[in-house]
Amino acid sequence: MTPPSSKAFGSGWLSGVSSVALGVIGLGAVLCFHYPSLLTVPELRALYPVPFIRALLHLVLVLSFVAGVISVCLRRRKILGMTGIGLTLLAALLGGSRVPLDGELRSGPFLGLDWFILNLMAYSAVFIPLERLFARLPEQGVFRRHWRTDLVYFFLSALLLQVTTLLTMRPAMTLFAWAASADVQRVVAAQPFVVQFAAILFLTDLVQYWIHRAFHRVPLLWRFHRIHHSADVMDWLAGSRLHLVDVAVTRGLTYVPIYVLGFAEAPLYAYVAFVSIQATFIHANVRFRFGPLRWVLATPQFHHWHHGAEREAVDRNFAVHLPLLDLAFGTCHLPKDRWPSSYGLADGTGVPSGYVRQLVDPFTSK
Repeated sequence: MTPPSSKAFGSGWLSGVSSVALGVIGLGAVLCFHYPSLLTVPELRALYPVPFIRALLHLVLVLSFVAGVISVCLRRRKILGMTGIGLTLLAALLGGSRVPLDGELRSGPFLGLDWFILNLMAYSAVFIPLERLFARLPEQGVFRRHWRTDLVYFFLSALLLQVTTLLTMRPAMTLFAWAASADVQRVVAAQPFVVQFAAILFLTDLVQYWIHRAFHRVPLLWRFHRIHHSADVMDWLAGSRLHLVDVAVTRGLTYVPIYVLGFAEAPLYAYVAFVSIQATFIHANVRFRFGPLRWVLATPQFHHWHHGAEREAVDRNFAVHLPLLDLAFGTCHLPKDRWPSSYGLADGTGVPSGYVRQLVDPFTSK
């Protein structure tokens, strides 16, 4: 008789992981109340409905404790459940849902812990059910191989929001200030919302296309970009695996046309929201094909072929938003009914596991 899996439903593993995840979210939220100037994004502070957040925090802590107790009761090894319970109790000792808002709010260096919590809750609530209900590979679980490494990427990209913003915006503002014209910017900002949004989408993707292609063709740049392609599974979390140098160069150059032309805030914010969701979605483990729309906007099938390990997928589908760019420049590969059979580095090489090793690897590899 085959012994039950230690991760099977009813083993206490899922409730233990849920307890730890909710405990981390709850403790992080309590810390944000204690240290708002250090741990929260200044632009978001005024937008928070504090009474609602306190009620939600209370619910999170209760669910974390209950899930931890269930895990302890069901599981032979108690570490997951006890960790979740410990995180919950620590959050409660620090004030729980009644924690006071400490410290004077001020501007300055900050870590985006609140941004991480919001992103984790939102993306998990949307993409985990989506991938379970419409999975292309149903056998690929939520907690697949190397998920912890990709979660670290996801965590640090949100936590270091101010750092990455400076790395991407400052070069454009410093090096291309000479190209900005106040008259041109006024004309651009006066255009209708839809026109500006479409222009941002096209211009940024045109720049990203050639940067992305360069990262594949230039050996020095490939050292950094191969970290992203080392993911051998595709899901919503895999898109987070990006080396800091890759992020800085790509986003920094992509920001140049946005800065020079001076688009208005509303279409710019809409673009940022759109690209954040789409960049996650095109990596997701979903089976949607979207019919003719797949030739207009990048879809999971289109981008999965970019990550395919087959020879036919190598150096294809560089566009992030618009497949028409790949069609125009001869790099499009989008079979009607087929998906890649495997993902990862097509040359058979690998990269070290773990965030720190992957951060260092491009500087030490040959």
